[in-house]
Amino acid sequence: MSLNKVLLIGNAGRDPEVRHLESGVVTATFSLATTEKFRDRTSGELKEQTEWHNIVCWRNLAEVAEKYVRKGTQLFIEGRIRTRSYNDSNGNTRYVTEIVADNMQLLGRKADNPAAQGQGGGWQAQPSRPAPQQQYQQPYQQSGYQAPSQPAPAAPAADVPGDEIGDDLPF
Repeated sequence: MSLNKVLLIGNAGRDPEVRHLESGVVTATFSLATTEKFRDRTSGELKEQTEWHNIVCWRNLAEVAEKYVRKGTQLFIEGRIRTRSYNDSNGNTRYVTEIVADNMQLLGRKADNPAAQGQGGGWQAQPSRPAPQQQYQQPYQQSGYQAPSQPAPAAPAADVPGDEIGDDLPF
Protein backbone atom coordinates (compact mmCIF):
# COMPACT_ATOMS: atom_id res chain seq x y z
CA MET A 1 0.00 0.00 0.00
CA SER A 2 1.22 3.54 -0.70
CA LEU A 3 -0.03 7.07 -0.17
CA ASN A 4 0.94 10.29 -1.93
CA LYS A 5 -0.93 13.13 -0.19
CA VAL A 6 0.04 16.73 0.49
CA LEU A 7 -1.84 19.28 2.62
CA LEU A 8 -0.61 22.88 2.47
CA ILE A 9 -1.81 26.22 3.85
CA GLY A 10 0.00 29.23 2.51
CA ASN A 11 -0.09 32.33 0.33
CA ALA A 12 0.13 32.46 -3.44
CA GLY A 13 3.53 33.81 -4.45
CA ARG A 14 2.37 35.02 -7.86
CA ASP A 15 -0.72 35.26 -10.03
CA PRO A 16 -1.58 31.96 -11.72
CA GLU A 17 -0.20 31.35 -15.20
CA VAL A 18 -3.18 29.94 -17.10
CA ARG A 19 -2.95 27.99 -20.36
CA HIS A 20 -5.80 26.77 -22.53
CA LEU A 21 -4.62 23.64 -24.37
CA GLU A 22 -5.78 22.71 -27.87
CA SER A 23 -7.79 19.84 -26.41
CA GLY A 24 -9.88 22.37 -24.44
CA VAL A 25 -8.28 21.49 -21.09
CA VAL A 26 -7.29 24.42 -18.87
CA THR A 27 -4.21 24.35 -16.64
CA ALA A 28 -2.98 26.90 -14.08
CA THR A 29 0.38 27.02 -12.32
CA PHE A 30 1.49 29.25 -9.47
CA SER A 31 3.79 29.19 -6.47
CA LEU A 32 2.65 28.82 -2.87
CA ALA A 33 4.69 29.94 0.14
CA THR A 34 4.35 28.10 3.44
CA THR A 35 6.07 29.66 6.44
CA GLU A 36 7.04 27.82 9.60
CA LYS A 37 7.70 29.91 12.71
CA PHE A 38 9.85 28.54 15.51
CA ARG A 39 11.95 29.70 18.44
CA ASP A 40 15.70 29.14 18.20
CA ARG A 41 16.84 27.02 21.15
CA THR A 42 20.23 28.69 21.52
CA SER A 43 19.34 32.37 21.11
CA GLY A 44 15.64 32.19 22.02
CA GLU A 45 14.67 34.46 19.14
CA LEU A 46 11.69 33.82 16.87
CA LYS A 47 12.70 32.65 13.38
CA GLU A 48 10.82 31.92 10.17
CA GLN A 49 11.54 29.39 7.45
CA THR A 50 9.65 29.69 4.16
CA GLU A 51 9.24 26.85 1.66
CA TRP A 52 8.10 27.49 -1.91
CA HIS A 53 5.89 24.94 -3.68
CA ASN A 54 4.98 24.79 -7.37
CA ILE A 55 1.22 24.20 -7.64
CA VAL A 56 -0.46 22.78 -10.76
CA CYS A 57 -4.25 22.89 -11.20
CA TRP A 58 -6.21 21.26 -14.02
CA ARG A 59 -9.68 21.75 -15.55
CA ASN A 60 -12.28 23.29 -13.21
CA LEU A 61 -9.76 23.92 -10.44
CA ALA A 62 -7.62 25.86 -12.94
CA GLU A 63 -10.63 27.99 -13.89
CA VAL A 64 -11.29 28.77 -10.21
CA ALA A 65 -7.62 29.70 -9.76
CA GLU A 66 -7.79 31.96 -12.82
CA LYS A 67 -10.79 33.85 -11.43
CA TYR A 68 -10.03 34.04 -7.72
CA VAL A 69 -6.34 33.47 -6.97
CA ARG A 70 -3.94 36.41 -7.00
CA LYS A 71 -0.54 37.00 -5.46
CA GLY A 72 -1.02 36.98 -1.68
CA THR A 73 -4.27 34.97 -1.63
CA GLN A 74 -4.32 32.60 1.34
CA LEU A 75 -5.09 29.03 0.20
CA PHE A 76 -5.52 25.50 1.44
CA ILE A 77 -4.22 23.04 -1.15
CA GLU A 78 -4.77 19.29 -1.05
CA GLY A 79 -2.97 17.25 -3.67
CA ARG A 80 -0.12 14.91 -4.50
CA ILE A 81 3.60 15.28 -5.22
CA ARG A 82 4.79 14.73 -8.76
CA THR A 83 8.40 14.89 -9.94
CA ARG A 84 9.08 15.11 -13.66
CA SER A 85 12.20 15.60 -15.73
CA TYR A 86 13.02 17.46 -18.93
CA ASN A 87 16.08 18.40 -20.97
CA ASP A 88 17.03 22.07 -20.97
CA SER A 89 18.44 23.96 -23.96
CA ASN A 90 21.98 22.76 -23.12
CA GLY A 91 20.90 19.11 -23.06
CA ASN A 92 21.09 18.81 -19.27
CA THR A 93 18.43 16.79 -17.50
CA ARG A 94 16.45 18.95 -15.07
CA TYR A 95 13.98 17.79 -12.43
CA VAL A 96 10.90 19.66 -11.24
CA THR A 97 8.86 18.76 -8.17
CA GLU A 98 5.25 19.97 -8.25
CA ILE A 99 2.08 19.63 -6.21
CA VAL A 100 -0.83 18.56 -8.42
CA ALA A 101 -3.86 20.05 -6.68
CA ASP A 102 -6.92 17.85 -6.19
CA ASN A 103 -8.75 20.31 -3.93
CA MET A 104 -8.35 24.01 -3.22
CA GLN A 105 -10.04 26.24 -0.66
CA LEU A 106 -9.75 29.99 -0.50
CA LEU A 107 -9.08 31.05 3.09
CA GLY A 108 -9.32 34.37 4.85
CA ARG A 109 -11.85 37.12 4.31
CA LYS A 110 -13.01 38.36 0.94
CA ALA A 111 -11.62 41.82 1.71
CA ASP A 112 -8.15 40.30 2.29
CA ASN A 113 -8.09 38.65 -1.14
CA PRO A 114 -6.19 40.68 -3.74
CA ALA A 115 -8.61 39.38 -6.41
CA ALA A 116 -11.39 41.37 -4.71
CA GLN A 117 -9.44 44.62 -5.03
CA GLY A 118 -10.28 47.01 -7.85
CA GLN A 119 -12.98 46.82 -10.42
CA GLY A 120 -13.71 43.53 -12.13
CA GLY A 121 -11.96 41.48 -9.44
CA GLY A 122 -12.52 37.74 -9.47
CA TRP A 123 -14.86 37.86 -6.47
CA GLN A 124 -17.30 39.99 -8.42
CA ALA A 125 -16.99 38.10 -11.70
CA GLN A 126 -20.20 36.09 -11.32
CA PRO A 127 -22.45 37.47 -8.58
CA SER A 128 -25.06 34.76 -9.15
CA ARG A 129 -22.62 32.13 -7.86
CA PRO A 130 -21.78 31.86 -4.16
CA ALA A 131 -18.49 33.30 -2.99
CA PRO A 132 -15.62 30.82 -3.36
CA GLN A 133 -14.99 30.67 0.37
CA GLN A 134 -18.54 29.41 0.89
CA GLN A 135 -18.44 27.22 -2.19
CA TYR A 136 -15.15 25.43 -1.48
CA GLN A 137 -14.45 25.83 2.21
CA GLN A 138 -17.78 25.01 3.83
CA PRO A 139 -19.84 22.80 1.49
CA TYR A 140 -22.05 21.53 4.34
CA GLN A 141 -23.61 24.99 4.69
CA GLN A 142 -24.66 24.99 1.04
CA SER A 143 -26.55 21.75 1.40
CA GLY A 144 -28.77 23.22 4.11
CA TYR A 145 -27.17 21.49 7.07
CA GLN A 146 -26.91 23.59 10.18
CA ALA A 147 -25.38 22.31 13.37
CA PRO A 148 -27.80 22.36 16.32
CA SER A 149 -27.20 25.29 18.63
CA GLN A 150 -28.21 23.30 21.70
CA PRO A 151 -28.52 19.57 22.38
CA ALA A 152 -31.80 17.88 21.49
CA PRO A 153 -34.04 17.05 24.46
CA ALA A 154 -33.91 13.47 25.68
CA ALA A 155 -36.71 11.18 24.51
CA PRO A 156 -39.28 10.27 27.19
CA ALA A 157 -39.01 6.83 28.76
CA ALA A 158 -41.31 4.14 27.36
CA ASP A 159 -44.23 3.00 29.55
CA VAL A 160 -44.70 -0.35 27.88
CA PRO A 161 -41.88 -2.93 27.99
CA GLY A 162 -40.52 -3.62 24.52
CA ASP A 163 -41.90 -0.33 23.14
CA GLU A 164 -39.14 1.53 21.28
CA ILE A 165 -38.32 5.04 22.43
CA GLY A 166 -39.27 7.80 20.00
CA ASP A 167 -40.49 5.42 17.27
CA ASP A 168 -43.08 7.37 15.23
CA LEU A 169 -42.74 5.24 12.11
CA PRO A 170 -46.11 4.12 10.65
CA PHE A 171 -44.88 0.58 9.91
